[in-house]
Amino acid sequence: MHRRSLFAAAAAATLVRPAIAQPASARVLKYVPQADLTITDPVMTTAYITRTHGLMIWDQLYGLDSDLRPQPQMVEGHTVENDGRLWTFRLREGLLFHDGEPVRGLDCVASIKRWAQRDSLGQALMARVDEISADNDRSFTIRLKRPFAAMLDALAKVGPSALFIMPERLAATPATTQITEMVGSGPFRWKGDERVVGARVVYERFNRYRPRESGTPSWGAGPKRVHFDRVEWHVMPDPGTATGALQNGEVDWWENPPNDLLPLLERNRNITTRLSSPLGTLGTGVFNQLHPPFDNPAIRRAVLGAVNQQNYMIAAAGTDSSLWNASVGIFTPNTPMATRASLDVFGTPPGLERSRQALKEAGYKGERVVLMSPSDQPVLAALGDVCHDMLQKLGMNVEFVISDWGTLVQRRANKAPPEQGGWNMFNTTWNGLDMINPVVTQVLRSGGERGYFGWPNIPRLEELRQEWLDANDLPSQQNIAREIQAAAIREVPFLPLGQYFYKTAHRSNLSDVVDGLFVFWNARRA
Repeated sequence: MHRRSLFAAAAAATLVRPAIAQPASARVLKYVPQADLTITDPVMTTAYITRTHGLMIWDQLYGLDSDLRPQPQMVEGHTVENDGRLWTFRLREGLLFHDGEPVRGLDCVASIKRWAQRDSLGQALMARVDEISADNDRSFTIRLKRPFAAMLDALAKVGPSALFIMPERLAATPATTQITEMVGSGPFRWKGDERVVGARVVYERFNRYRPRESGTPSWGAGPKRVHFDRVEWHVMPDPGTATGALQNGEVDWWENPPNDLLPLLERNRNITTRLSSPLGTLGTGVFNQLHPPFDNPAIRRAVLGAVNQQNYMIAAAGTDSSLWNASVGIFTPNTPMATRASLDVFGTPPGLERSRQALKEAGYKGERVVLMSPSDQPVLAALGDVCHDMLQKLGMNVEFVISDWGTLVQRRANKAPPEQGGWNMFNTTWNGLDMINPVVTQVLRSGGERGYFGWPNIPRLEELRQEWLDANDLPSQQNIAREIQAAAIREVPFLPLGQYFYKTAHRSNLSDVVDGLFVFWNARRA
């Protein structure tokens, strides 16, 4: 039976499942996340579940609104002097960490420095920084060697890794070491004592959090007013279980129901569905380029030639072509940097025979390919199945390793050879917001071991990314984006697999849910 048919059958079967015990308080929001939370330090991973966790307990200096404009969040305002080389930021009054200590300029400085050690936009910023320092408890200054037009975009960055403000004592931890003490600056507190690995994550409202006094909630911007005392994440890897829980009112919100279950959910008048993001989600295939065979760009090109984006998107989103786009390049479609340059590589049908021959000519000698895939994320599991089939048809020697997403996230950080616990390939997806330009696109980072998992080392791509940052106008940026896409198709830092759209689902009595991101402020129960 097809994977999606199994989901639908399981969903129907769960309608009579026993109810989860309800808490006495009605001021509890119950949420089914995409996966369990296995890494709690937002600097250490680009996993979206960790970003969502980060947005719960930490605040940001600037919040990105639905028009992709940075808006003041923790800051009261800023000034720019010395021809764009001197930026001074002043914090809002009354900001507190969860331990009761005030948020200071020193905390902001330390948080920026730690985040920038691993984030591509942060690294670009620090390459231009002459000095970053705290003037006093409520302000800090960034002095630049040369102007950096993306300053506010950097401080408002919400795509993994997001810039969150932590206490200086925690932010002083090297970016290679996970922090385990969750002292936040945001609207919710972490309840580590109620954490049940693989089952439950709990947060409670931080009563001393001070929202912005004005503005309209929009993505990560505006006042963060909390109307629930607790938010509980209930981990339900089985879509049928999550469907039954949402239909029965045992949970309030399910982050990512599979598209083929939407008709069942939408027939229930007590459930509301909506697009999770107007920018959709982009699929990617990630190579480990430290070890054979994917350290060879000719082998990566051979695999790229075999990609059928339509197959990947049908697996991810179903047969309704209005819910996906194929023949997608490096950047999110219908955004300023998107281009059709060099996309003729995606033939219809794909050149499997040509790719088999190209693989032989590239020197592939039957090396084992360890392909990782998660069992608890249906879309990623479906992409993994298509990738497995594609690699096998190419004649590659594939070891298909299936685990939960949390285990995969931990294993992908392992740089050892595959035979020593490492890996060769996995598939992941990105919110369209996180692939709109060459600086925020994590899988495009090609600076070797400082880059994204897979650690591509492609100097020309890094040069072009820097040129894009220094470009003075949109046409110049677009010209460079075309060059970047051509270079990426030639060197293949990753496989672009297409764009799809999915909906999130919640009980109809849950109102004022913020669009664009999975956040829990502003939402209320009618």
